[in-house]
Amino acid sequence: MTIFLARHAHAGKRSEWVGDDEVRPLSPRGQQQAIDLLAVIDHAPVGVILSSPFVRCVQTVEPLSASIGVPITAHDAFTEGASPDAAYALLLALDEVDGLACSHGDLIPPLLKQLVADGMDSDGPLIDQKGSVWIIETRNGRPFRGRYVPPTS
Repeated sequence: MTIFLARHAHAGKRSEWVGDDEVRPLSPRGQQQAIDLLAVIDHAPVGVILSSPFVRCVQTVEPLSASIGVPITAHDAFTEGASPDAAYALLLALDEVDGLACSHGDLIPPLLKQLVADGMDSDGPLIDQKGSVWIIETRNGRPFRGRYVPPTS
């Protein structure tokens, strides 16, 4: 089984955004990264798409959702500042449905560290650039291999 863990695509600088950060949208570069996500998933049988409710996360997975016909479910467990423990439990549950989760740069590093602690071998350093995806293979509900796919744009 496979879990996909995506970091939201490029959304410009937080310091340059006026207004509530939860509604900060993707930049043109981020919009292209969201489209590029389709090639990363490459016809994998994604059964569930979970996302932080922040606009930039939802926009990151919208092209994928439209392409494969799987709705996006916003979930607070993947919101910026959320508990890594709650997010981790939900992330691992996605292995039963080949699910994808889209989250933020403050939550993904502790999730990756926990995946490694639980047995995931990675193909390199635990990095998470905007617009990147980790492809996590599981066996019997436990992570065993992770592959990092950097953003293409």
